Amino acid sequence: MFGDIANSAGERLDYSFHQGDADSRDIVVIGHGVTGNKDRPFVVSLAEGLASAGVNALRFSFAGNGDSGGQFVDATISKEVEDLGAVVDALDGYRVVYVGHSMGGAVGVLRASRDARIQYLVSLAGMVHTQAFAEREFGDVEPGKGCMWEDEDCPLSQQYVDDMAQIDSVVELGAKIAVPWLLVHGSEDDVVPPEDSADIIARASSGTEQVVIAGANHVFSDHADEMVQVVVEWVQRQLGR
Repeated sequence: MFGDIANSAGERLDYSFHQGDADSRDIVVIGHGVTGNKDRPFVVSLAEGLASAGVNALRFSFAGNGDSGGQFVDATISKEVEDLGAVVDALDGYRVVYVGHSMGGAVGVLRASRDARIQYLVSLAGMVHTQAFAEREFGDVEPGKGCMWEDEDCPLSQQYVDDMAQIDSVVELGAKIAVPWLLVHGSEDDVVPPEDSADIIARASSGTEQVVIAGANHVFSDHADEMVQVVVEWVQRQLGR
């Protein structure tokens, strides 16, 4: 529907569009987390849930992930912020809601803090303290030799480690998010702790809402339906549907 979408490096970004209301100029863009892609089951479920509720949705894979162009070793938060910008460029004329999971949540905070075209923001188990995450999860892995969570398709690169350290944390950007913002976190998330959401929401504006889903893990394995319902209802309310 939107033709080919590519980032500034010319790498094609794979996406799937789920049509809700064909006459609507509202759209929800969904970005995934590190080692993920647009086809993760809960991402697909969210896109389908939005479309069923009449809301257009587009899920995409950042460069180097899934079927998008580029190399995984080049995938950093800073680069993915630019990828998201390329997607928003392709949606000219649409009112954009961005939903980011995990590392994609940090991408959303960074992009929305400086790009007024993102008019609503949702963080799903959103990463906040990036350097702490990298040290906690991959501190015993040698960049250039080891892999993330022992997944051979996801080698740990020095540029990833350096980018996470340079960003350090997006917590102070909470105060710069001037649009309606929903943060959803599982109480049993052992990858990005719920405290990350609590830390950044403490700095956010009064237009921010937080939902903690009891018992849910990082990818909402047994709680996807609940997560989808929370997000869909919030999006509908914000869009006046």
